[in-house]
Amino acid sequence: MAVLIRTRDVPAARRHDAWRSIVCDTLGPLDLRIDPDAPLRGEIDAGQLGPVGVGRVRTSTPHSVHRTPGLIRRDSPALYRVVLAMSGELALTQDGRSAQLERGQFAIYDFGRPYELAYRSAVHLAVFSLPHEMLAMPFDSVAKLTAVSIATDGGSGALAAPLLRRVALDLETYQPASAARLSTVVMDLITTAVAERADRAESLSAESQSRMLLLNIHSFIEEHLGLPDLDPGTVAAAHHVSLRQLHRLFETQNTTVAAWIRHRRLERCRKDLADPAFHRVSVSSIASRWGLADSAHFSRLFRHTYGMPPAEYRRSCLMPQP
Repeated sequence: MAVLIRTRDVPAARRHDAWRSIVCDTLGPLDLRIDPDAPLRGEIDAGQLGPVGVGRVRTSTPHSVHRTPGLIRRDSPALYRVVLAMSGELALTQDGRSAQLERGQFAIYDFGRPYELAYRSAVHLAVFSLPHEMLAMPFDSVAKLTAVSIATDGGSGALAAPLLRRVALDLETYQPASAARLSTVVMDLITTAVAERADRAESLSAESQSRMLLLNIHSFIEEHLGLPDLDPGTVAAAHHVSLRQLHRLFETQNTTVAAWIRHRRLERCRKDLADPAFHRVSVSSIASRWGLADSAHFSRLFRHTYGMPPAEYRRSCLMPQP
């Protein structure tokens, strides 16, 4: 992420002009409307996730940005933008609709049509910019969902919101190859969440549907690792797919369902063993907590995977450093 402006680095007398320049020229063209007497505090960062632009805005100063017909005639790239409220509240208005977004909620809008984005209090938001052609949905279908809050209490929206937040916070840590792959996941999640909101999930490509199914399966496995009877049959039944289809999905990841479950259980155990907060919890209790009730079997698996017995691994992590 590149810092485009940090108001504390700008003399107070120049902050309004500097902020306006960044918002209107770098992120726009947009019209910034702000009380000229309001003390301006905030920061704007921007970066790229493959072909997806990512921006972060933090400000405690109420104001609004507007995309007017005149500005659209001046410059109108074919972009959709997705705005995620990471904290605070904001209002997005477009096409006669208005979405009031609170923490963790997001919505899509079309940069090629008039809109208003208003912050009435302190906010921290992330904005994702993507070319029209990257959203694998008919233009008319998306047009009906601009400035409509995407539900994040279930379905793909519940997967998309935390991922978008994490991407916005960690963008600078991704290697270029990882960023390119992750951009595909981000686009699939956004597309599926929007398609579900439009009841058009069946219109997604088979490839996108498969990737989304795999993401949902990974999430299900993560939530049920503590169940000793979690197995491929349980996973397949929960997602209404055959065992054969489930195994084909994991073949694309060069692994098997059972191996993935085992890997995630071991990783959870490894994390707990290295956590001082669990230093009084026995190794066997930690293993059982994550679905590995056979202590001897767990110890063999752990040694094979990490090169040492679990108790030794715990000592190496928790031993005071000289």
